[in-house]
Amino acid sequence: MPASSTDPTPPAFRTPLPRPPELVLREEADGLAQFPYLVGLLAPDGTCRPVLPDAVVRDTPGVVDATGTAAGFHAELRLEPAGPGLRAATLTVTRTAPDAAVAGLRVELRLGPGDDPGWLVPGVFYGQNRLPGSTRPFPRFAPPEEDPTGLTALAWSFRADRCATPAVFARDRRGGAALAIAEHGSLGQQGVGFALAEGDRPALRLHAPYREEPVSYYGSQTPRPADLPEHLWQPGERHTLRFTVHLLDADPHAYAPVLRALHTATGTPPEPAAWVGVREAAALSAEGLHRWHYRPDPPVLLETAAFDREALGARGDRQAMHVSWISGAPYAHALLLHARRIGDTARADAAIGVLDHICAHLTPGGTFWGQWTRDGGWSAGWTGHRDRLHARTLGDATLFTLRALRAERARGVDHPLWEQAVRSNLAAALKGQDAATGRLAAAHHRDTGAAVDHRGSAGLAFVGALVEAADLFGDPVLLEAARRAGAAFAADVTSEFLCGAPEDVSLAPTSEDGYNAVIAYTLLHEAGDEGGRWLDLARRAADWTLTFRYTYDVRFHPHTLLGRYGFRTRGADQASPSNQHLHAFGLICLPETVRLARHLGDPYYLRSARENLDCFRQFVARADGDFNAYRGMVSERFYQTDCFQSKGMLLTLSHAWSAGVLLYACEHALGLPEFQEDL
Repeated sequence: MPASSTDPTPPAFRTPLPRPPELVLREEADGLAQFPYLVGLLAPDGTCRPVLPDAVVRDTPGVVDATGTAAGFHAELRLEPAGPGLRAATLTVTRTAPDAAVAGLRVELRLGPGDDPGWLVPGVFYGQNRLPGSTRPFPRFAPPEEDPTGLTALAWSFRADRCATPAVFARDRRGGAALAIAEHGSLGQQGVGFALAEGDRPALRLHAPYREEPVSYYGSQTPRPADLPEHLWQPGERHTLRFTVHLLDADPHAYAPVLRALHTATGTPPEPAAWVGVREAAALSAEGLHRWHYRPDPPVLLETAAFDREALGARGDRQAMHVSWISGAPYAHALLLHARRIGDTARADAAIGVLDHICAHLTPGGTFWGQWTRDGGWSAGWTGHRDRLHARTLGDATLFTLRALRAERARGVDHPLWEQAVRSNLAAALKGQDAATGRLAAAHHRDTGAAVDHRGSAGLAFVGALVEAADLFGDPVLLEAARRAGAAFAADVTSEFLCGAPEDVSLAPTSEDGYNAVIAYTLLHEAGDEGGRWLDLARRAADWTLTFRYTYDVRFHPHTLLGRYGFRTRGADQASPSNQHLHAFGLICLPETVRLARHLGDPYYLRSARENLDCFRQFVARADGDFNAYRGMVSERFYQTDCFQSKGMLLTLSHAWSAGVLLYACEHALGLPEFQEDL
């Protein structure tokens, strides 16, 4: 922002300067790229004055000390070995001039030239971040294009609370690196960023205070102006910035051990976040799903129910039901599991009615429809075209109807209508499978069931259904189709870019893509895995999914609702770079994640699954009036940053899927020995 007439920053500090000197952290002799380090002071207009290095001292093996002075500031940087490829960094900056000055701190690490930086800001930025065909605008990197008003730029910076882990990763032709920092420091909330520097060199950045530039994303296609907090340094004022530097190889998956280490370093709070035990959470969410979302004529689970019943009443309830995803089959299945366990005939009948209603209405092409509405009946859903049915919605509905069928058969109860619908949808999935590649369709035509296109990873949702149907129906053809599809989608997993799972976020990476992949590859492994290929892909998919999972507890102002209730974010997932709010959808793959931890003998995945369920046993209403909701209501959105709503707010709608995934996870956790202490 322009300096004001009262700006105490010295005029020379506001003048753009030539490229600053560089401090090499790792020598060429290591056989990998150089990792230079830049430390500068940011002026209000965004120019950066370098302060390091004046001198570099290496008296202790592996320790780097550097000092520098500029514009009335003195800086001292120490880098100490803290593990293989890891440096713990301490930067102390002091205002030495006799007058005050406005300045922020920037730390920048520049890699060597590269062809693809492979940016990763966990939960916020993945490679280019959205493909050219995506209809949903949000921050994108697509050199040489530079259009900040269109949310495309060569440099981006973000506040830390947008990040599932406040860190930034990139790589050049010979290696990679990451910088990581805490959400808050002595200068307030901190931030991360990146830029493509001169010579196609990826530059990783940390900021204190944070910076959001070139624009700030608030969830719409119209960006907000850059958000550039300032700090006025008084004479003698001193601040210390602590962060870590991670030197990596060129493997795109090299982020995984770093995030694991940062998760461990954060530490586990002594008391769990959950307000209620698993058994009580199941009872509450089942009550909420049945009381607020079920309607008998026709039998549906309404997608939303408003907290404010006095002012809005039924007008605040969305008179619609998707067949899966945000309502429908997965949550009817969960309600039926619960009802059978506790012997509640009314709720069992309600769940069966919903599944019957879904299965009795198939498209001319033989698939489920996407969505039912009270005014319009059955339609394609939110795909933007009346004939286009989203494969993830169809695949999830097929998988969870199949699971309901299996559970009922185990009780000696059969539902021929459900089996017929499942088989019909699987036939469409096979029809849409690309003969050359094995890739399953991303969308199906409502009249023919044929593939509309194969872009994105939405078709992964059918893999689990094919695997489980092959077992239940004794049909090896289905398993072979699942294996061909798993092999086809493997490149998406290994390229670290899965996209397209939700109907409303096209060709963009989302946490929901990760959940589908974890389910698909875990089930493929369990169906037979000579050589362990599927297990390795399941592990990679889980690691990618966990890039969306918060490894720390965001600070909320005590006057906000989330702050007042002490909401803890560790274990919650960022929905996507497009939808930057926390959601509970990761609970949909809790059973597979627990089994994956067993298969790998790795407690890390189990710990994350437990934290996920622990987190979302907060904010399930324990009584009418709890956080202004009614008993059993569960919100969809928790606003941990400024996106869609102000930080600390809660969406005042109960969602069928939010209550449903909590119920589903709790019903499974009740039978898992790993969760017995949480009951």
